[in-house]
Amino acid sequence: MTPQPQRLVSLDAFRGATIALMVLVNNAGSSRDSYPQLEHAEWHGWTITDTVFPSFVWIVGVAITLSLGKRLAAGIPKSRLMAQIARRAAVLFMLGLFVYAFPNFDLGSQRILGVLQRLAICYLVASAIYLFTGVRGQILWIVGLFAAYWMLRPLYRSASAGDTQLRPHQNLGS
Repeated sequence: MTPQPQRLVSLDAFRGATIALMVLVNNAGSSRDSYPQLEHAEWHGWTITDTVFPSFVWIVGVAITLSLGKRLAAGIPKSRLMAQIARRAAVLFMLGLFVYAFPNFDLGSQRILGVLQRLAICYLVASAIYLFTGVRGQILWIVGLFAAYWMLRPLYRSASAGDTQLRPHQNLGS
């Protein structure tokens, strides 16, 4: 009998709680009748609903370090790992396109960057950074990505809003 790989129970519990919250948020009823915390914040502030996606991104990040760390320690080449990562990210991206299009498959209104697609991109990029950089490189990537985002925000605001006020649905993420 082969031993089962050890799992981080706290990560599995957090993943399960996040999935349960996602199901609750996605089936909360009409916005008129649902509990306000089960709706996204209109603009200012946040609700528990606004924590679902960041929780999944955090879970993916922790899982990357645990999974890839073990596989690197087992001697699996980085090129092979990267091929598996790219394949998994592509499947997740395509699944996101399918889920968003279902059941009507109206390609004219297809949303390219839904939740699963964004998770696929985050997984691919974060895995590549983890595989091909050390701690110093990872810190530089974090600082560089934050700096690039911070520098792009005013450019986007002035081009889209014509003033310095950032308004709802006028940001780099929408």
